Amino acid sequence: MKIRLKNFGILKQAEFELGDITIICGENNTGKTYAAYALFGFLSTWRRNIDLIKSARISEKAIKNLLNDGTVQIDFVEYVVKNAEAILAKICKVYTQSLSEIFAAPKDRFQDSRFQISLNLDTLPETVRSMSFKIKVGSQNRPFFAISTMKRNAQLEISLLGEKQEVNISESRVRRLINYTVNKIIFEKFFPDTYIASTERTGAAIFRKELDFARNRLLKEMSRADDDVDPRDLLFRSYQDYALPVEKNVEFTRNLGKVAKHKSFLLEEYPGVLEKFAEIIGGFYKVDRSGELRFHPKGKRLRLTMGESSSSVRSMLDIGFYLRHAAEVGDLLIIDEPELNLHPENQRRIARLFASLANLGVKILITTHSDYIVKELNTLIMLNHDEPHLKRIAKAEGYASSELIDPKKIKAYVAEEALIQIEGNKKKSRCHTLVEADISPQLGIEVQSFDRTINKMNEIQESIIWRDEK
Repeated sequence: MKIRLKNFGILKQAEFELGDITIICGENNTGKTYAAYALFGFLSTWRRNIDLIKSARISEKAIKNLLNDGTVQIDFVEYVVKNAEAILAKICKVYTQSLSEIFAAPKDRFQDSRFQISLNLDTLPETVRSMSFKIKVGSQNRPFFAISTMKRNAQLEISLLGEKQEVNISESRVRRLINYTVNKIIFEKFFPDTYIASTERTGAAIFRKELDFARNRLLKEMSRADDDVDPRDLLFRSYQDYALPVEKNVEFTRNLGKVAKHKSFLLEEYPGVLEKFAEIIGGFYKVDRSGELRFHPKGKRLRLTMGESSSSVRSMLDIGFYLRHAAEVGDLLIIDEPELNLHPENQRRIARLFASLANLGVKILITTHSDYIVKELNTLIMLNHDEPHLKRIAKAEGYASSELIDPKKIKAYVAEEALIQIEGNKKKSRCHTLVEADISPQLGIEVQSFDRTINKMNEIQESIIWRDEK
């Protein structure tokens, strides 16, 4: 999956590809968070946006045959090959038009913005032929029709459930439901379920019960409204004071009691990964019977509230609950500055955790200032070779084989100024963009901005120690 951005905040034009681990690093105010938020916003809203597009619809003739005969078959491969690219372009266009809502910013800030996603559509025919599903569509209590695959000839079969006269919805509504369902099925193979941990997560951990955005908006509007305004009318208005990633992050944190009722595939199949996380925070979280959230420090009888817990415990709260109770294979976990409030040793540990997750099928995208995280990933890359001395080092230093990672699984980018070819211009110009970092099996990820800073610090300290009088 390749993402292209134009006129997003300080980013004039940028492109990045999603890997099993994707790293966006760079100095402050260079567009890292903009890139992460833009992708999260798209992956959070594409299903809704499919329902808004008008092109690439199943033909009226097919819908009439369905309503007249009770069943219809569609060449699924032909439909996908013919329409997938146009559908994707439309979804991106609709999403671009909603950017002011996603970022909770004025519309004029995004009037020249453009968001595009490219997929490897060459694999679509084979992907479609391998699909197997049967989905009932309609209301929750009464489905109207079923959509299923017929593997023997790559056909899509749509069947009414019950008699025609019982399907008391318009032809246009039937067509809309079918189009939405079919298009959603196609792109669910490409777009992962996505969770985000924004930099606001530390505050959300403390004030999670007070952070009821809907209630706060209602109270604010009621205080502004005239006396004759019905408060019920205010409930149906749309207000957005915070960027969607922040709202989703807070919403997840507020509902930890419900989240804790589920088990992730990690909890059921790979509890050792959760032990690695417990080492980072020094204990574990638990929601008690009364619904109160507590942190249990390892080896102690203490039960701490989030207010009593360390900043590192608070900053890792929603990540911990996601890993233990929500994670599924194929997910994308986005973390804005995972090093937040973490000691350098724990930054190394979280890099190893990321590699373990990526190897198990959970994709990771991080924005980071941490040289420790990048350097530790480099170690995991360099140790991932079948050589005796590397195996000895890995064993001596406590690296598990499940933590070592193939450099082909990693994509790394530096948000910085660079000379690039702006679309529509003949000459190159210097602007803020994302520059892909070199990654080699022998040396790992090369991030020059980190190296320059470290080298400069070393020069200064050497001058101090050796009394350089230059």
